[in-house]
Amino acid sequence: MLPPRIDTNVVKAAMGEYADAKETLAQRAAIYQDLIGFVPPRIEARLNVTGALDPQMLDLQERIREHGMYPKCFDVKTAQMMLFGMLLMDLSDAAPLHAIAARRAGASWEELQGVINLCFLFRGLPAANRGAEILANLAKREADAKAG
Repeated sequence: MLPPRIDTNVVKAAMGEYADAKETLAQRAAIYQDLIGFVPPRIEARLNVTGALDPQMLDLQERIREHGMYPKCFDVKTAQMMLFGMLLMDLSDAAPLHAIAARRAGASWEELQGVINLCFLFRGLPAANRGAEILANLAKREADAKAG
């Protein structure tokens, strides 16, 4: 389950307008839209808050994230499956986001289950249970998107 969305009007009133001169807020959000299909709430918060209070830091964060998340030696699907596995090992609430991104990049259910199986070897049943829950919820999300 994702945390609640922020109220961007409250952020603007308290902290000021987004002030990054290098990229607009829409440009910053577009990479997440392309990768996941939406901007996750915590990322939306970081873009708005840090973009208003310390735009230079936001630019540095985004440049490092882009460099690290898109290594030339891996395609997006492989990188997202690896990130899903790493986050699942920690039972991180960000794991579902990278499962979504992996599916959008072409990962099959079997490939994602393979990642879960690898996590099970070193993290045990909590990772297997959480991974299965993530895939079940992702299947529901995909079914709902097709129906709606």
